[in-house]
Amino acid sequence: QVQFVESGGGLVQPGGSLRLSCAASGSTSSINAFGWYRQAPGKQRELVSTITNGGMTHYLESVKGRFTISRDDAGNAAYLQMNNLKFEDTAVYYCNARIGYRWGDYWGQGTRVTVSS
Repeated sequence: QVQFVESGGGLVQPGGSLRLSCAASGSTSSINAFGWYRQAPGKQRELVSTITNGGMTHYLESVKGRFTISRDDAGNAAYLQMNNLKFEDTAVYYCNARIGYRWGDYWGQGTRVTVSS
């Protein structure tokens, strides 16, 4: 099983930037992709971005051009650079990983991003 610790969230004004970090531990050698999810107050968790071991990336349409996902060469950390943040980006952000075709069932505590003026 893989465990995740997210960090880097905080309070930021609209238009500001944050860089989120995800430290993965456990069976990280089995990971073939990382993903960032977010859950806004009163909303379901949604997939924000993914990156495969081969470097293929996907983004939620609403964050394209603003967010950039990356991973380290060791394969045990992922990052989400968030620029031009908007009110609707306010959420708790979670990291997850894919092993085979299956995304993890266990979630970390997440890191809270609040965009407010």
